Amino acid sequence: MQIDYNFVFLILGIQILYVSLLTVRMILMVKGLKYFAAAISIVEVSIHIVALSLVLAHIKESFFYIIVYSGGYAIGVLIGSKIEELLALGYVTVQVIIQDMNSDLADRLRQAGYGVTSWLGSGMDGDRVVLHVLTKRKNMRALVGLINQIDSKAFILSHEPLFFQGGFWARRMG
Repeated sequence: MQIDYNFVFLILGIQILYVSLLTVRMILMVKGLKYFAAAISIVEVSIHIVALSLVLAHIKESFFYIIVYSGGYAIGVLIGSKIEELLALGYVTVQVIIQDMNSDLADRLRQAGYGVTSWLGSGMDGDRVVLHVLTKRKNMRALVGLINQIDSKAFILSHEPLFFQGGFWARRMG
């Protein structure tokens, strides 16, 4: 059987586009942007139906098309993940624990425009300063870089909040 390489690239391209959209749609749903997600789903499903019907129509010609279809899915996952990294939607909460009780880290982060809440904590080896910082996900690398520049021994932990209200961000956005 002869493999049509134009058809191979068509299937590969369609699958990459489909799965990239699927990934972005799922991210939008998780972030609560349901109307954008719904709009993307219309395009996504249409592309999926076209790609699947093309492969099924040519399945007797070559099993290779199924491999290409599956490979396009895998590549789409990687590209969708990269798109998600670039979009960096939402916020991240960063908790920073430092040993130096006289550190000016909190003040320097505030001077850089971050909202910082701090309190004293108790660790295995003594007292610690705990900082709580909320920032946009796209700013997280810059924040971590600044923290490491000021205190390279800081323990840093991050997670994505599902909800927040009031405080520094409410004043800043309002």
